[in-house]
Amino acid sequence: MSDDLQSGGRGREAAAVDKRLTDPEWLVNADPGRVLAALDGATGREEVLAAAVYRASAHLHRDADAGVRRQLLALDAARYGDRGLAARFAAVPVEDEAAARWGVDWATGGLVAPQLRHTFTGHTDGVRAVATAVVDGRPIAVTGSDDDVVRVWDLATRQQIGKPLECQSGWVYVMAVVVDNRSIAVTGGEDGTVRVWDLATGQQIGQPLIGHTDRVQAVATAVLEGRPVAVTGGRDGAVRVWDLAAGRPIGKLPTGDAGAVLAVATAVVDGRSVAVTSTGDGTVRVWDLTTGRQVGELLTGHTGGVGAVATAMTEGRPVAVTGTSNGTVQVWDLATGQPVGEPLTGHTSWVEAVATAVVDGRLVAVTGSHDNTIRVWDLTTGQQVGEPLTGHTRTVLAVATAVVDGRLVAVTGSRDKTVRVWDLTAGQQVGHPVSGHTRTVLAVATAVVDGRLVAVTGSWDGTVRVRDLATGQPIGEPLTGHTGPVLAVVTVVVEGRPVAFTGSADATVRVWDLATGQQVGEPLTGHTGPVLAVATAVVDGGLVAVTHSADATVRVWDMTTGQPINKLLTAHTGPVWAMAAAMVDRRPVAVTTSAGATVRVWDLATGQPVGEPLTGHTAQVNAVATAVVDGHPVVVTTSADATVRVWDLSTGQQVGGPLTGHTGAVWAVATTAVDGLPVAVTSGWDGTLRMWDLTSSQQIGFLPFPLPVHAVTVTPDGGLMVGFDWELARFSPC
Repeated sequence: MSDDLQSGGRGREAAAVDKRLTDPEWLVNADPGRVLAALDGATGREEVLAAAVYRASAHLHRDADAGVRRQLLALDAARYGDRGLAARFAAVPVEDEAAARWGVDWATGGLVAPQLRHTFTGHTDGVRAVATAVVDGRPIAVTGSDDDVVRVWDLATRQQIGKPLECQSGWVYVMAVVVDNRSIAVTGGEDGTVRVWDLATGQQIGQPLIGHTDRVQAVATAVLEGRPVAVTGGRDGAVRVWDLAAGRPIGKLPTGDAGAVLAVATAVVDGRSVAVTSTGDGTVRVWDLTTGRQVGELLTGHTGGVGAVATAMTEGRPVAVTGTSNGTVQVWDLATGQPVGEPLTGHTSWVEAVATAVVDGRLVAVTGSHDNTIRVWDLTTGQQVGEPLTGHTRTVLAVATAVVDGRLVAVTGSRDKTVRVWDLTAGQQVGHPVSGHTRTVLAVATAVVDGRLVAVTGSWDGTVRVRDLATGQPIGEPLTGHTGPVLAVVTVVVEGRPVAFTGSADATVRVWDLATGQQVGEPLTGHTGPVLAVATAVVDGGLVAVTHSADATVRVWDMTTGQPINKLLTAHTGPVWAMAAAMVDRRPVAVTTSAGATVRVWDLATGQPVGEPLTGHTAQVNAVATAVVDGHPVVVTTSADATVRVWDLSTGQQVGGPLTGHTGAVWAVATTAVDGLPVAVTSGWDGTLRMWDLTSSQQIGFLPFPLPVHAVTVTPDGGLMVGFDWELARFSPC
């Protein structure tokens, strides 16, 4: 066949793929396996965007029904900044499903990245270790987790291979893969053992290797005198070498009292096999594996503990790349023991993982951090390559690289329990995501500022942000001043001006003028623990703020003077987690919940408890909101027991049975009226938002999310503002 005919065939095939990827109805209703197989064939701008949108929640699409998939795709299109595509997804008809009841107006996109290729789920705890290999000609990833399980994944088909390997050794910290006629994995465990696994059969090879007296925190492999060996480091401060073919120890390196070994890598320096080890005191050592002796002086100069080490060859010289607790990355010449260039800066927290690879002919390091990001560094220039890879919602604990279908990928594991695969060669801009907070959104409120509706949000990143509710665009700069996560936000009008009250883990409450973006007065101080919630009420004709804290107290503040009122409500025996205000029999009350499963009601005029505690939940109550149902004031409570309960505040009795449907802890609740009916909106760890008719106690609405939902509020115009992990989204009824 001629080249022209071949290229023509490829062109027709690409056109067919592109045509399907621009069809929202096909993406919503087609089998996810077929769609995933087509995504890598995207070529045009619109098609590449559609592929990125589908991949953002691909790990959920396979098991979701078409109605859920429709909503997730609409949300992810909005996260990529394409509101038109979001609307087209929401309008797709789905067989046996009603039309979508909610449309997403906009969303932030801080956790979407076009480089994401797939997300593996299955681990039930943090993924602490990742290694890659080629088995029977196919690239695989091997992952170890705090759930005591090792899983093997086919990187080409995106499927798990075989059953999980049950380690029975406690948390699986680290692993490496070598090939000696067969592919094996080496794992280190919480119990101090080293185990070897045959990846073809999924069986453990021989007995556990015993010698460490505490958890094994680092594993690397090498070839020593023609034999495969493992080098392990433990919390006991020991570095041990094991003959993997014979299943026996070879020796122990004389580390002395250097402290716990955090990381191990191997390399060849001047023809010698060496191990590079790091410890919490910030030092790095190089060892000759043949003689068991230290090579040269300590590699010193780090200003924090060294938790990650990788090795590579650059321009013919062996180097080590280290990641530290102060967020920097340093390159070292292993032949001379000297640093190469200045530290690489960009991470904002401890660098937990480092891997090296060659991308487009240049040596790069791929690093993962406590700041939840992955960064790629050009080791020749010392510059960061592109933007950080975002998507993980907790610490990135492990990084490895592999080649899949001719493309270099990074495989990362995180404390968020997921494994993600990233294309390191994909650098093009996809969509126009709106920036947002850089950590979890913990609180959301709305207000009217200069005639326009705004959302006010507080985050774990310590900032307060104000956004135009119609467009999602930020208004002004973030409000800064808190020195810890912002845990609570409430808005109110004071003397004709819209203000926000914010409570923080720094134990203060701050007041902000939303029109000017300036702080009003000095912070309200007095709590000795994080301020977990803030509410406002009118007591004796004056506006008060009610704050509750992890110090187990509730305080009342006169907002005219900014001074505390001489009332300190202290009946709780643990941190006070949630609070709302209401009027009961014409008296202002506060409803609070503590670290236990009880709810208390307080008379704000007297500072005294009203009635007995409300009991019924079987786990911590996370959120409370008030409403009026059939003329009776009620409080709606949500709990870690996955239930929602409704209580009559006049009688102190529960109204009906618990509202069930959530499959995990319920974090947030808001109340509103829909078509004249009182409604509660709840959200939680299961990544769902549910709406309940408080008159009939029936669920009347459902929205899925790709991440846990920590915050929700009802907007003045009947819409919803939702905080799901770092992201925000605004919904309106269709």
